[in-house]
Amino acid sequence: MLTLTDDLGSLSYVVAGDGPPVVLVHAGVADHRMWDAIVPDLTKRHTVIRYDLRGFGESAPPAGPFSETDDLRRLLDHLGHERVRLVGASWGGRVAVDFTLTHPGRVHSLALFAPPWPGYHWSADMVAYDEAETAALASGDLDAAVRTNLDMWLRGPARRWEDVPAGLADQLRGPMRTSLVNQSVVAKHSQGATPGDIAVISVPTLVGIGKLDVADFQDIGRRYASEIPDATLVEFATAAHLIALDAPAELTEQLGPFLAR
Repeated sequence: MLTLTDDLGSLSYVVAGDGPPVVLVHAGVADHRMWDAIVPDLTKRHTVIRYDLRGFGESAPPAGPFSETDDLRRLLDHLGHERVRLVGASWGGRVAVDFTLTHPGRVHSLALFAPPWPGYHWSADMVAYDEAETAALASGDLDAAVRTNLDMWLRGPARRWEDVPAGLADQLRGPMRTSLVNQSVVAKHSQGATPGDIAVISVPTLVGIGKLDVADFQDIGRRYASEIPDATLVEFATAAHLIALDAPAELTEQLGPFLAR
């Protein structure tokens, strides 16, 4: 991986392929590797840019207050890309939304897969998950925190572990541990979501939800799709929260034509 260094630390990134640039922004329980299965197909027609958010993967935790939107802008400036196709998963989806609201002229199209909604009134199941993770981290039991997150975000509420594609838990465990270790310092310094009305987003937008995901995120996905004017909703029958891991072939099938627009 390559590194962009500034006063707050470093951002690690990787670039592959050739063609119109596409930026993939990972989920808050993963890193840039969550996109591995869809990159080979995308690079046939696009320059694919992946990076680790601060405190994730190979990017250092922040050394002071920072903005995920500013980080993405600096990365694009560094790479010389004025306008990109932007794809985000989960928290990466919200980063993509914030970037679009802040820099609308720099986004050609937007694809969001299970993004959160700032200020959403979470269900009892989500509150219980958060309490379990908080208790595990407070007791110093990182393994228990990882298991809690794997249960929620990889397995999901609608399937057994036997139904989860083999090897995905092992693939996600390391990135998840890194995200949990750095969680408090990232939360301390991140400036969070950008205030703004998503109804002003004017670029073509694809919104994806996993039918095996937490009900909250299915509801949120439909809300994004209904409030962004030029948005299309796609449902993935065999995916939970992390669609790129659960259903890469189906995701590629949807993304290919959309990114070609």
